[in-house]
Amino acid sequence: MKLNNTFKHIALAAFAGLALTACDDFLDRPAIDTYNVDNFYQSDEQCVQGVNPLYNSPWFDFQRGFFKVAEVLSGNYYWGASPYLTFTVNGTDQDLINMSYSLWSVNAYANTIRERLATANASPEAINTCIGECLVWKAMAYFYLVRTFGAVPIVHSNSEDIAAGNYNEKYKVQIPDVYEYIVMTLEKAIELLPRTNAEGRIDQYTAKGLLAKVYLTRSGYGMSGSRSESDLQKAAEYAKDVIDNSGRHLLSNYPDVFRLANNFNEECLLSWHWSASNEAWTCQNALQSDLAIVGFDEFGDCWGGYNGPSVDLQDAFGENALSPTRYNGDSRRKATMMMCGDVYEYFWQDKGGFNYIDFVYDTDGLGGPGEYQSPTGANEVKHLYGNAYDHLSATGVSASSQHSALSTHLLRLSDVYLIYAEAVIGNNSSTSDASAIDAFYQVRHRAVNTYERPSSITWEDVWKERRLELACEGDRWYDYVRLSYYDPQRAINELTNQRRDVYYGLNDLYKEYYETGSFTVNPSDHRYNQDAVKPNVTISSFTLPFPTEDVVFNPHLMEDPVHVDVRAEYSY
Repeated sequence: MKLNNTFKHIALAAFAGLALTACDDFLDRPAIDTYNVDNFYQSDEQCVQGVNPLYNSPWFDFQRGFFKVAEVLSGNYYWGASPYLTFTVNGTDQDLINMSYSLWSVNAYANTIRERLATANASPEAINTCIGECLVWKAMAYFYLVRTFGAVPIVHSNSEDIAAGNYNEKYKVQIPDVYEYIVMTLEKAIELLPRTNAEGRIDQYTAKGLLAKVYLTRSGYGMSGSRSESDLQKAAEYAKDVIDNSGRHLLSNYPDVFRLANNFNEECLLSWHWSASNEAWTCQNALQSDLAIVGFDEFGDCWGGYNGPSVDLQDAFGENALSPTRYNGDSRRKATMMMCGDVYEYFWQDKGGFNYIDFVYDTDGLGGPGEYQSPTGANEVKHLYGNAYDHLSATGVSASSQHSALSTHLLRLSDVYLIYAEAVIGNNSSTSDASAIDAFYQVRHRAVNTYERPSSITWEDVWKERRLELACEGDRWYDYVRLSYYDPQRAINELTNQRRDVYYGLNDLYKEYYETGSFTVNPSDHRYNQDAVKPNVTISSFTLPFPTEDVVFNPHLMEDPVHVDVRAEYSY
């Protein structure tokens, strides 16, 4: 959580975004040598520039934790000997430390920028819109915090806490109170935000969609086997408002959602928008480096080949890495994971497309690793932009080592559709409600065009659909967290029984495929590891530990959380 260091950092960065060098286009912001606090926020444009950093920079150090917590911990992704794979994460884990630091930095930036905007010399509309954007980012940071660490302190105003000198004496607040604080924050954002905003920016429906997800998550907390009917009703109400009134639609082709040219597409309600500029560290998307195979781009910065989407996730898609033929009935599989036989027309466009297996073995022509690396039979697709040509042709700006402009989508319209369907099902096992079925059908039919509209849908239908639709997008672990709120044994059982381990002999099989176009499996040599150790998942697994250094700075973090009437204590 890095409360101590975060507060010191924000005390020095009270320029609220002016301490960051300029990024391009959508993310324009002032240079530090041109403006200071006293002469900035003097126009509508400067208000917009002031809030721009919240769309990327303070989130940068969360990128790796965002993926490891949500995808590796949840069993969607295999990452070597990672403690997130084995449920052995402790407070000294660097990715956990960076994640905590980043989330508290987002909160601090949002607080500081909001306070500066309150005295801006600009139109009321611009001020309200920009404050609303700050509040949504603040709410998003707290939504990650409470679902990751459980009870956490509430830092409503960094400047007040710094002035009081109590920033190392903050007490954790009970989980229901943290959720109420998030709800309160989003309600204020809805009040301030316009129904539509500039392309790629937060609007009123972003806040409503996020609030629907918060209500759905909170609905099970402290319950046993059922969920709060009032929270479920609120989740359905806000989700339906977005579905019916936002004017947004799903893109017709699922893979298009994740392409550079569609960074600001209408389906995505909330995204990190990055810059490829190498003038400033933290403006950029660096995920391709962690997730792509060696040699995937020209910059020597890809090292993710030995990891990959899990066998369990492949099972969920109906795939089998020990087969030379692919099941392509669900377009989301290929858009999520590369497997033997896959070719991508949107990667390496200057070379006629990217052939996965040819790349691995054709070291003379394509510069691949020469042997198959992934122990699961798959490598990542989402969060990859391709090569230098792909980036330049889509954005007009060159990528560079660990620098891309590919947006990271945090809340999509399809998520809101599934939130609505689940909220309508509520505490029942299924529903025949036409509007809930329509919402579910739109998501599934886009990916599986042979899918016929059903007469009813079950909770299990929606639960699995969420996994397939949002796989590798930083969300799955948090589905398990909210399930653990009211049905912990089911969450534990699912995680314990996943196929989270590796296959043997894949390099031999896929080299044969490269040479002949097919392969033959010898079950004694080519098989899943049946001796894989099941992870030790308990109810405590659903709350990750605070970074050790934060506990040293603030021992109150080890004490029981306190109750706070947040609506009486705080106001916007």
